Amino acid sequence: MSWVESSPGMQAGKTPVNGHDPEEDGAQYPRPPAERKKIVVVGLGMVGIAFIEKLLKMDAKRREYDIVVIGEESHLAYNRVGLTSFFQHRKAENLYLNPKEWYSGMPEGSLNYHLNTKVSEIHTSDKVVSTSTGEIVPYDILVLATGSDALLPRHTPGHDAKGVFVYRTIEDLEKLINYSETVKGTTGAVVGGGLLGLEAAKAMMDLESFGQVKLIERNRWVLSRQLDGDAGGMVLDLVRKLGLDVLLGKRVGRIEVDEDNAVKGVVFEDGERIDCKCLMFGIGIKARDELARRAGIKCADRGGGIIVDPSLMTSQEGIYAIGECASWESQTFGLIAPGIEMAEVLSFNLTQAKVHAPRKFKRPDLSTKLKLLGVEVASFGDFFADRDGPKELPAKKRGGKKDAKEGVQEQVMNFTDGPPPPPVKALTYKDPFQAVYKKYLFTMDGKYLLGGMMIGDTKDYVKLVPMVKNQKMLDVPPSQFILGASKEGEDDGNDLTDDTQICSCHNVTKGDVAKVVKDGTCKSIGDVKSCTKAGTGCGGCMPLVQTIFNTEMKALGSEILNHLCPHFAYSRADLFNIIYVKKLKTFAEVMKECGKEPESLGCEACKPALGSILASLYNQHVMDKPLHGLQDTNDRFLANIQRNGTFSVIPRMAAGEITAEKLIVIGTVAKKYGLYCKITGGQRIDMFGAKKEDLIDIWTALVNAGMESGHAYAKSLRTVKSCVGTTWCRFGIGDSVGMAVRLEERYKSIRSPHKMKGGVSGCVRECAEAQNKDFGLIATEKGFNVFVGGNGGAKPRHSELLARDVPPDDVVPILDRYLMFYMRTADKLQRTARWIEQLPGGIKYLREVVLEDKLGIAAELEKQMNELVGTFFCEWTEAINDPARRSNFQQFANTDETLSVVEPVDERGQTRPAYWPKESTTEDFRGTQWSTLTWQPIVESKHFIDTPTGSSKNVKRGDTQLAVWKIKGNWYASQQMCPHKRTFALSEGLIGDDITNDKLWVSCPFHKKNFTLNGADAGKCSNDSEVNIATFPVEEREDGWVYLKLPPIDELDARLGTTKWKVKKGEGAEPFAKLDEKLKGMKGRKPFQDSHFKEGAGEVMAAKGITAGGDGGIDW
Repeated sequence: MSWVESSPGMQAGKTPVNGHDPEEDGAQYPRPPAERKKIVVVGLGMVGIAFIEKLLKMDAKRREYDIVVIGEESHLAYNRVGLTSFFQHRKAENLYLNPKEWYSGMPEGSLNYHLNTKVSEIHTSDKVVSTSTGEIVPYDILVLATGSDALLPRHTPGHDAKGVFVYRTIEDLEKLINYSETVKGTTGAVVGGGLLGLEAAKAMMDLESFGQVKLIERNRWVLSRQLDGDAGGMVLDLVRKLGLDVLLGKRVGRIEVDEDNAVKGVVFEDGERIDCKCLMFGIGIKARDELARRAGIKCADRGGGIIVDPSLMTSQEGIYAIGECASWESQTFGLIAPGIEMAEVLSFNLTQAKVHAPRKFKRPDLSTKLKLLGVEVASFGDFFADRDGPKELPAKKRGGKKDAKEGVQEQVMNFTDGPPPPPVKALTYKDPFQAVYKKYLFTMDGKYLLGGMMIGDTKDYVKLVPMVKNQKMLDVPPSQFILGASKEGEDDGNDLTDDTQICSCHNVTKGDVAKVVKDGTCKSIGDVKSCTKAGTGCGGCMPLVQTIFNTEMKALGSEILNHLCPHFAYSRADLFNIIYVKKLKTFAEVMKECGKEPESLGCEACKPALGSILASLYNQHVMDKPLHGLQDTNDRFLANIQRNGTFSVIPRMAAGEITAEKLIVIGTVAKKYGLYCKITGGQRIDMFGAKKEDLIDIWTALVNAGMESGHAYAKSLRTVKSCVGTTWCRFGIGDSVGMAVRLEERYKSIRSPHKMKGGVSGCVRECAEAQNKDFGLIATEKGFNVFVGGNGGAKPRHSELLARDVPPDDVVPILDRYLMFYMRTADKLQRTARWIEQLPGGIKYLREVVLEDKLGIAAELEKQMNELVGTFFCEWTEAINDPARRSNFQQFANTDETLSVVEPVDERGQTRPAYWPKESTTEDFRGTQWSTLTWQPIVESKHFIDTPTGSSKNVKRGDTQLAVWKIKGNWYASQQMCPHKRTFALSEGLIGDDITNDKLWVSCPFHKKNFTLNGADAGKCSNDSEVNIATFPVEEREDGWVYLKLPPIDELDARLGTTKWKVKKGEGAEPFAKLDEKLKGMKGRKPFQDSHFKEGAGEVMAAKGITAGGDGGIDW
């Protein structure tokens, strides 16, 4: 389905919201009337109006063109294919493709039309056309859509008699209707057994004026251009049963007339004759090229038609021809589909080729599906490949060239034995009882479908046509196209036995999960994770765990809830809508309005989700006081926390495009701060190892050089990956870089339920891997195919086609709707892949919502996205400029000193943190017996703020790091180190509470280990009993200081000191020790920093030489 067909909500006259090109928002667009070019279209038929619709749609924002269309008939454009329905209603307006109001509803000046007006001359030198009414109409671009005339055999005697008609226009039908009233009860005849002839025969039968209707066909079966003998014979039997008398193998010799020159019979070339009073010819069409011929425009001598090149331009520059009047490669086309394709190509090139490779008209698809006299008939692809040989075969890898001897032998065999049979195999099904016939043609190996024909049962037509067009290798045997495929079970776990392992990390079976649900131990998916440990490792088993949980809960008759967390009786989608409608803007407002306990602190599950929703709606800085406590550590410090407690910094590089100057700045920053550099999978440069206290200075250097935050730390758009497309690639057909830059610039910074990634490929070679992204575009000759819902991760998913052949200008409205609908309705931390899988109806439903506006919210989705992207700011820049935000970027609140928590390891010229030890630290920190505890002033209370989500700091005492919290006026303190992986970040964890049970906890930001901070269980880990932490009494005093009750420094450091628990080289296993031994001494390998040149400087010395200046140094 084309984009226009699949998106009725975005037709001509409906301006897309904020098209992709930023220039369109500039002063030069829309063009003022004086600067617009005038396009004159000659012909207001189906192809002419298709061109006008598409041009108006694609030019809606730029307004570069005004159109004048001149129609020869007295009617507005109507559906010529549906002419037979005219006999039921007799109203021309019922056939109109657009009502009269549509024309007048176009923007002022964009479309004017003339009816009952024939263009008589084209004056190419003056660029004007003259009409039969004497008007002179100037043009900048002229489009000839003059169509064709029905053939009438003027060499046949009697062709001009009364009662002879053709089947072409409403006027032809009106004449037939009037004449039939004068010859009621007589015989009417139609000449021609093709598509046109059968339509004409139906028209005569529908009139119910004739006693009998005969069809005269010169071939041995009907529809001989679309069907083989077997299929044509079956159609013949069916139409005869419907009352049509078909005469085969007959050619009209002459038409008998009476004294009034009215038809009275037909004499055939074999001497036989029949009586008839009315004769209609449906034997074909002839291109109307006479206007072009008079103007000196080249036309085809054989078969007629205005000669056009692949861009559809005629021999005269600025004049184009489309539809049945055009001759492309010595062919004219009588079907509507090639004409519509021509209209698409030309309208696209006139409007979109500035930002996309121009399209070329190629061999059209002549597949046809229609209902003739009540009989379903279809032919598709290369449907005569078995008779005439295939027009082309799918490209395959060649094993090698034939030698000269083989070629000579093949030629000799052709001369002696005749040409070999076509390399095609036919699969045929014929059911004379149900009147069903199917013939599908395959390559000899059955791997590719080439074409076929169907009678009676044509429901598979829509899925077979794209298989042929795309020439994709089949993944099922040919027999399944006739017999159907066996039904495969869904991945729902129902066919798994109880002893099947579903979680390999913790060796959990299906039976383990089912048991704890059945016996009532677990009533939520969180309970299942705590009880069985399933899903607490890599997380890859969670979709299956969730499915098993849902199945067992349903079996128990229990309600399955997708509440955000125990603090809310709403899903994320419910909360999004409540917050949106009630305009709630803080965590406190949301908790008061929607929470189970209005004064609750929330938890590590709901806080980030609510922070994301608030950012998706209002896009305030995530470091603002009301929001900062909702953020996970990454968002809290606008950078990704790494294993050693340092951060990675990723500036935005839209579409992977970066200048040499910015590369120099990045290299300088990385060198100055000792950062480990790596190219990411999203085509960006990641700099690892940045200390918290250095982040502001690093960002300042980058922002000063024209860069900005890449939002790699956020659940938001990461990157829009691209290949080089037409920018450089010789195979590219679309500007993938330009499109990717525009999309990344549009959607950067918006928060969403999960991270999002995009991709744009410039052709079907798909170098940008756009089909495994949350949204991806692949350039086609007509625009871009838009794919959605793909991702890698634990459960990879290929994306699905949302819209085909979308013009560049319409990409953004589609993505606006899709992304905002996702942001509104997805569950917490749900990728687009899982979201689409869980939509009712999946991708089909999504198409209905996004393309067809099924819910009536498309305009609102676009408006909401437009408002959101309009609030963009660089979060790094705002943090740099705000002293209050800057104050968060230091390791300790009570000293400028710093401590390293993981030993660095030199590797390939850079440093990385040592590997974590495999086992957790299981010492009983909580039960430590201190010799003495005394109150000691540790940090000034001014560093803590009162917020509904709490405030925290990391402090240093000797060599020990401690975490201090102020939560609703109460103070808490513990060791900073989480024993799970010996990470020092508890002060950055999110706070959670259970008011009913008076429980307060902190969730470690690394692996979500939850440690209780209050009561008798203070220091315990609620989701891992093997680890615990030490806690300390804490209080604020009137002198403005926060005091902790601590042991002596030496005793504290001996137990909790950073030096003692620092992760050191060798504690973790070296994963490549054995492999490195095998790879030693491989030929041609060198140390990573050395040069292949014998006297080469190598990486370090070469860089020093450049940066030192002087001879061979920097001279830019």
